[in-house]
Amino acid sequence: MNHPREVRRAIRAGRHRGHTAGLAPGHVQGNVCILPREYAEEFRLFCERNPKPCPLLALSKPGDPRLPELGEDLDIRTDVPRYRVFRDGVQSEEVTDLRDLWRSDLVTFVLGCSFSFEEALMKAGLPLRYVEEGTNVPMYRTNVDTAPAGRFRGKLVVSMRPFKPAAAIRAIEITSRYPRVHGAPVHIGRPDLIGIEDLARPWAGDPTEVREDELPLFWACGITPQSVVLEAKPTLCITHAPGHMLVTDLENASLGER
Repeated sequence: MNHPREVRRAIRAGRHRGHTAGLAPGHVQGNVCILPREYAEEFRLFCERNPKPCPLLALSKPGDPRLPELGEDLDIRTDVPRYRVFRDGVQSEEVTDLRDLWRSDLVTFVLGCSFSFEEALMKAGLPLRYVEEGTNVPMYRTNVDTAPAGRFRGKLVVSMRPFKPAAAIRAIEITSRYPRVHGAPVHIGRPDLIGIEDLARPWAGDPTEVREDELPLFWACGITPQSVVLEAKPTLCITHAPGHMLVTDLENASLGER
């Protein structure tokens, strides 16, 4: 599926329920966080104070499932392959459709996703092992605090990709040009310094081997809101399941800096 509208229609019809990595090449995919209106202003401020993990691409009006700046036919209730539902900070279920859960006070936040800079990495000849292996990128909850905003506070989540040292330098140069989709890594090398005890046991996603001649690079990750929800405990929060993103009509090239 090469066109974002084709992808969304397949998801809406139930024909695709898996990860979205590699779908609609060249187009931006987004992390999703949906909250009741009473939490929206605090979360908007949280995104503003934490632009690395939460680069805000779009914000809906209360109760409106549309995000026309991301796609004319887009419907947030149906166009994500899998959603996670949290109640009072605890994940209660995963669903493939929000029509039965939708309310007039819900506000949708769409955040930039590392899939955008990954395309630039691969075009530069830097392979991504998890993509080659057909798995999901490993994600880890760190001991690094995010900047609080009202009730929203908690630990930063990072995604990890291994590179040989020369390739790591190139990866840093490339991703630094994409601040709206997490930008440059937040940590390089020793995972223990950011509270990661075992790379083989990610908080989300699948483990990826780091070979002896490689360095693990850690980027701020858009599932950080799922970590923050554990602390804020909003009455309701709906997110995408890791790796199951919202595919938009925006082009990756539009987010890069020269």
